[in-house]
Amino acid sequence: MYSRFDRQPVEVNTYNNGGIGFIGLLTLIFIVLKLTGVIAWSWVWVLAPLWIGFLAFIGIIAVIIAVGIWASK
Repeated sequence: MYSRFDRQPVEVNTYNNGGIGFIGLLTLIFIVLKLTGVIAWSWVWVLAPLWIGFLAFIGIIAVIIAVGIWASK
């Protein structure tokens, strides 16, 4: 692939740095264990890795916003 300005080759990243990740794997394991009857947890706790991560993200955003508001006073 070439740059449209100077016709020099442009490096294109073709690798995937994704994957299921730790939280996704943990959630998948909990779901399989629940469906096979190995654990008798509530679905709230089986899916806890998803919502706990989401709540942590929201908490971090709230702290950043609060610090920004406090610093602007």
